[in-house]
Amino acid sequence: MVTIRLSRGGSKKRPFYHIVATDSRKRRDSGYIERLGFFNPLSKGQETRFLIEMERYDHWCGQGAQPSERVESLVKQHLKQAQAA
Repeated sequence: MVTIRLSRGGSKKRPFYHIVATDSRKRRDSGYIERLGFFNPLSKGQETRFLIEMERYDHWCGQGAQPSERVESLVKQHLKQAQAA
């Protein structure tokens, strides 16, 4: 089964996450099928905190991919902010 989840990058104490579509049996940071965006929890000022290609996200969800709880909450938060703006 395909899962849309976070893959950790960055250095020690400076996390940076890629949002990826991957096989659910693979490890967190191992190979992935497609990179859909990123999440930077330590962004400051004008830096982008969250970016996702919604077309590709919708494509994978349409194919049966299951987003993780964290990715799902980030997408909902992003959509809510987009509607408010």
